[in-house]
Amino acid sequence: MIVRMGLLTRRPGTSEASFREHWRKVHGPLAARLPGLRRYVQNHVTDRRQLAIDHARGTWSIDGISQLWFDSVEDMNRAVASEAYADVARDHVTFVGDTGLVTTVPNVVVPVDPSAGPLVKRMSILTRKPGLTPEAFRDEWWGFHAEAVKKFPNLMGYTQNLVVDRSAGLGAPSSYEALPIDGIVELWFRSVADIEAAFRSPAADVSQTHALSFISEITTFLVDVHEVV
Repeated sequence: MIVRMGLLTRRPGTSEASFREHWRKVHGPLAARLPGLRRYVQNHVTDRRQLAIDHARGTWSIDGISQLWFDSVEDMNRAVASEAYADVARDHVTFVGDTGLVTTVPNVVVPVDPSAGPLVKRMSILTRKPGLTPEAFRDEWWGFHAEAVKKFPNLMGYTQNLVVDRSAGLGAPSSYEALPIDGIVELWFRSVADIEAAFRSPAADVSQTHALSFISEITTFLVDVHEVV
């Protein structure tokens, strides 16, 4: 399974409310028609504070993060080559400005319990330290770091999305320098208070000390989740 994730910034002159409404009501149903699409989630950014984490923040300023699941890269490429995607692309430019696209491999560390009820979702964009190889970043993140974060109190879900490819706009190849993203984190808690308590815990002391050894920047957002497919 792979996840195509879009970092979306609303088109200049478009209000936040208009962006959200168009994304939900017009764009979402168009993207839902893509062949081979297994799941599609819109994450609408509601809070851009670093919120309880003591780490250098990147310059990312976005309004939403899309997630589209496919069984394989080949299935994703067929979807992008389809007529359905042409409709998506035509609509995209009517309400979205700057866009970064990454292809990721998900690592579900703590599955979300569907019966848990409403949860607060926090997403973070990670950039590895200069001089560190992508392979070394993956080993540190999927190894010790995953186990450290797994011990956070009140943690209701944790997924790591490792970036394996990146593009700009609607699919033009992008260099790492233009889109310096190595991973995107998804964390779920019952409340903002639980997030703050988790990041004040001894487990957070361990994970954050380790993060300093291999992560250069962590840019966090709280999101409102809209399940499309």
